[in-house]
Order: sequence, then C-alpha cells, then structure tokens
Amino acid sequence: MNKPRVSPVREYDIIIVGSGAGLDILDMAVEHGHTVALIDRGPIGGTCLNVGCIPSKMLIFPADRIMEIRESAKLGIDTAIPAIDFKAIMNRMRHLVNSDSAKIEKYLKESKALDFYHGEAEFIDDFTLAVGDETIKGKQIYLVSGSRPLIPPIPGLDTVEYLTNETLLDLEEVPKSMVVLGGGYIGVEYAHFFEAMGTDVTIIEMRSRLLPNEEPEVSAYLQMALSRRMTVQTECTAESVEKAPGGGVIIHTGHSRTGMKAEIRAQRLLMATGRRSNADLLKVSRSGIAIAKNGYIKVNSRLETNVKGIYALGDAIGREMFTHTAHAEAEIAGANGIHGQHLRMDFTASPHAVFTHPQIASVGLLEEQAAQKFKIKVGRADYGDIALGSAMMQDEGFAKIIMEARNNRILGCHIIGPWASVLIQEVINAMARRGTMDDIAAGIHIHPALSELIVKALFNAAEAE
Repeated sequence: MNKPRVSPVREYDIIIVGSGAGLDILDMAVEHGHTVALIDRGPIGGTCLNVGCIPSKMLIFPADRIMEIRESAKLGIDTAIPAIDFKAIMNRMRHLVNSDSAKIEKYLKESKALDFYHGEAEFIDDFTLAVGDETIKGKQIYLVSGSRPLIPPIPGLDTVEYLTNETLLDLEEVPKSMVVLGGGYIGVEYAHFFEAMGTDVTIIEMRSRLLPNEEPEVSAYLQMALSRRMTVQTECTAESVEKAPGGGVIIHTGHSRTGMKAEIRAQRLLMATGRRSNADLLKVSRSGIAIAKNGYIKVNSRLETNVKGIYALGDAIGREMFTHTAHAEAEIAGANGIHGQHLRMDFTASPHAVFTHPQIASVGLLEEQAAQKFKIKVGRADYGDIALGSAMMQDEGFAKIIMEARNNRILGCHIIGPWASVLIQEVINAMARRGTMDDIAAGIHIHPALSELIVKALFNAAEAE
C-alpha cells in the first residue's frame, strides 16, 4: 500500500503572517538578507487597503462634500444636489482597491527575495505552520494576522441577510433604509456615508452613548449632530431579528433602562458590533502562544509573545486597532527581532480619527483618566472662538486639551469639527516628545487659520476642580 506523501518542511529565518503592516517587517527582513516567507489568505494588502480605511475613506470623502453642500445655505449660497451616482462612487472605490491589491500580489509572487504562500495558515507545532499542502518552519515568526467582524449571537440573525464593513463594499444600489447595529467607529462612519447617499438610517447602540471610548463631551456633540440627520437610539439592544414580509429585516429592540420594546423595519442591516481576533484561525495555542480572554494575542512592551522569537502586532493584539499604530508597532517589533534592539512600544501619543460628520480626532488621556493620575488643567476652545471659524460660520465643534498642572505637559487632546484629524497633528508631535504647552505656543501660528483653535484651547486652560 502506498504511504501518503508528506511534503518536506521548508525552513526560513523569518515567517510573516499577514500582508498589511506585515509588509513593513518583510522589507526589513529582506534588506537584512534573511530568508523570508510571507503567508496571507487574502485579499492581499491587509484590512486597511481592502475592507478598512482606504475604501471607507474613498466613500466618506464624497459624503463630506454632500454635507458641505447641504450646509452652505448658512453662508448665503443656494445649492441643490439633483442626483448622486452611487454606482460610480462604489466603482471608483473598488477599482483603486483592487488595482493596489493586485500590484502587491504581483510583487509578492514575482519577487525572488521571498517565498509567498497564498492561503490559510495554522500552527501544527512549535515555530511550524501548515499552509495548504506545505509545511514551513521559521526561526522567528511575526503574527500580523488581523481581525474580522464580531457577530454577536442574536436570535434570528442567521435567518436574514446582513452587511458588515466588508460585504457592504459590494453594494450596487443604495439602500432605501438601514439599521446600523453598533455606535462605534465603523457604525458612525458608515451611518454618515449612507445617510448622505440618501438612506434613511437608524443607529442602535447598547451603551449609553455613541463612541463610548471618546471624551464624553465629544460623544454628546456627535450624537446631537447625527440626530439631526438620522435616528439614534442608545441604551438599546437588538433582542432578535427576523425577515420582514416582502423583503428586508425587522429588528426587535429593548431599552435597557426603561424596558420599552419596539420594532424597527429596514431594507438593510449593517452589523457594526466590533471586531474579533484571527488568532483562533491560526491555532496559535499549538505553538504555546498565550491568548487573552478576549481572543487577542498577548505581547509584552517589546511586542514579543510569551514564546521567545514570536512577535505579534496590529489588530492581532487588539490594542489601538488603527493602521498607523500597526505600522509603528511593526517598526518596534522588526527592530527588536531582526536588528536585535530592545525598544518598547509607547502608546502615549498614539492618535486616532473618526471620519464621521463632524470629524473627530483624539490622542492621549481623557479628562477623567488624567484626573485619576495627575493634578490637571483643562483648556477648551470652540471653532467659533477663532477668526476663521467665524468666517466659516462654524458655530459648533471644539478642541479640548488636558495638561498636567505643575508643568503644562500635554496629556491629551480631543477635537470634534472640520479637519480635526489635521489639526491634532501638532499636539501629537508635541506629546511624542513629552512636550508642554510651550512647545506648541512658541511657534508662530498663521492668522486666520484653523490651527489657532489649538492655541486658543491651550491659553484657555484652567485647573480642573
């Protein structure tokens, strides 16, 4: 009887799982002359390029322009939007994403400096992975395996069609109505997009406010702004889901505080209920790698797992799940593993932005967090407090800066309003150097410009009671 064929184990200096921020590790390893294997199940290029920040921002940019047109009446401009070409907007997004992903895949397949394995990987032994019929082993392994949508076990959900941040990118027609289940980053960004496209949107959030990890004042202002355009229900839980007669879905909800029950009908349901780690798909426990209760891979400050020589970063570790943070983590992990350094990842000045309308940007501690550790000063300025804000008739939105009272060291900054993601950058730069108010105020700020909002907030700072 013929024995089953067993493929020989191919050995590498470095194995990388994931082609998002994993490409940063790949570049370092190749430049250093290592033998390298990259594994990715696809789509090539990682979450950000294919189903995350790139496609979503390509959709949100036209939504922002629609809001500018709608809001131009306050400036004395009479405008109208006779039509929106939803298909053209979606096709433009898909063309760029598919083109960029194909370019990366072509490079990986044709490069003689690495071996590319296109498929699902799983650990079968220490430092050993199986990819299809292939078995490979690495002296070092970098897990940049990402995350996927977290779908809660809601009764009836398996009987209806629902969208995620991934599948909605395949839509050809704009929905007439949509329920967005979840008021986090993904939920509020896509609620903004679809409402701007003409969809009747309802957001359902189980917690007491949208974006519960943001500064409470920011969350409150966002909820007020979005409620002008759509229905926002907080402290509300989806108790069950069913198909609606004639098409669409019915979501049965319950209010956690009042106990009131309701039914919401919509053509489409978008599940924006969080993310879960892909570590379970890799079967990392077979290599002795520790996992937290929430499913994310445990790492130390050097981004190394409990198994020496195996590193993890990006969404795989569930900390600051943003692309720019993953790239910073890749620099640290690569420097430690490939170059033998002993660097530690510092999340103190790790920022993020939420591209809803109005835009949000945040870095560092919330006021409540800072007050638990330091005696603090808090400064706030409204867009309407500065000259350009007045010219824009921007009578809403603000910047809030938290500082350590004894030395004016900046501990956090939170902005909601136009170009928040740009305005916050000088604060991020100062915080990265453990900077103070003087590091920003010493520079000459253009007048009139929105950057004066930061200076105004700094000089309005007073000790918190």
